[in-house]
Amino acid sequence: MEQEQQKKNLSELRLDLASKDWVVIATGRAKKPEMFKKTKEDQPDVGKDKCPFCNTDPNVKASVAYLNGKKIDLEKEGPMPKEWTTISIPNKFPAFVPAEELFEEMEGGLYQRLGAVGYHDLVITSDHDKSIALLPQESIKELIDVYQERSLQLKKMPYVGYVSIFHNHGPDAGASQPHPHSQIIGQPLVDVDLKNQLLVASKYFQDNKKCISCEMTKWELQVKERVIFENEHFAAICPFASKSAFQVVITPKKHGPYFEDISEEQKQGLAEAFKVVLGKLYKGLNNPDYNFYLHNAPCGLDDYGFYHWHWTIMPKTSVWAGFEIGSRMEISTIEPEQAAEYLRQQ
Repeated sequence: MEQEQQKKNLSELRLDLASKDWVVIATGRAKKPEMFKKTKEDQPDVGKDKCPFCNTDPNVKASVAYLNGKKIDLEKEGPMPKEWTTISIPNKFPAFVPAEELFEEMEGGLYQRLGAVGYHDLVITSDHDKSIALLPQESIKELIDVYQERSLQLKKMPYVGYVSIFHNHGPDAGASQPHPHSQIIGQPLVDVDLKNQLLVASKYFQDNKKCISCEMTKWELQVKERVIFENEHFAAICPFASKSAFQVVITPKKHGPYFEDISEEQKQGLAEAFKVVLGKLYKGLNNPDYNFYLHNAPCGLDDYGFYHWHWTIMPKTSVWAGFEIGSRMEISTIEPEQAAEYLRQQ
């Protein structure tokens, strides 16, 4: 009996099968789910009259634009349409910029320099006051349409080896403007985290002739403990080895390496999944700051058929301290099973 109680009180180390990272589920520090609700002041709002996204530069050339569910023909309407509901435009302060060649050099035979060649877009929804959680499902579908179309464009651009899509909500998540916007970057490199996932997925496929993500999703849908939502095309899951409290992964039930190959039916299903999951986080955690991002197969001719694309949502429920930074091992203070049960009730 005493051993059982000791076991119950122990924190757990859990292995993330997709990345081989270990995380700590610190049940000794455990909080009740509702304790993660934040009491916070709203981000200072510059107002619509001074908002750069409400007053876009008419000389900027848009890449993709939609108005109420219909794609705008930019050749007919001009580079920047007067009316739009979702648009992709170049970032005024880009991290990656187009260039005719990929600059590369070595310093002292030790250090490598590589030019940050690429493309950096903002994807803006027109409603200044509504985060994605508050948008109607059809508007989220339109946002996904723009993600897809701009991804397909960037894949064809020179020196683009990977297309990164991410969204920062709230100042603690790095959002520099209160007006909701996502970012798309076409870059020459593949990040270390994705490289690791590709290696793990490839090794699992070689050993088992199966996709590791498909197998994990199949198990999650069987046990149901960590599933917070599912429809015909997608499942939303608090991962077994969640890297933060209330982390959610939205994964397609149909295997595929590339998000941009998504069908119209799948886009509707993904829009519903985002609407439900972000709504539950909005209600359950009092509109927390969060990041979400896409993990997708790299561009190019290599065969990534073993990989399974997915979205990850990471609410900002804690701040990394010395242990997390030094060890790269996150400590989560709520079990994913408890987080999922709480979100299901929202």
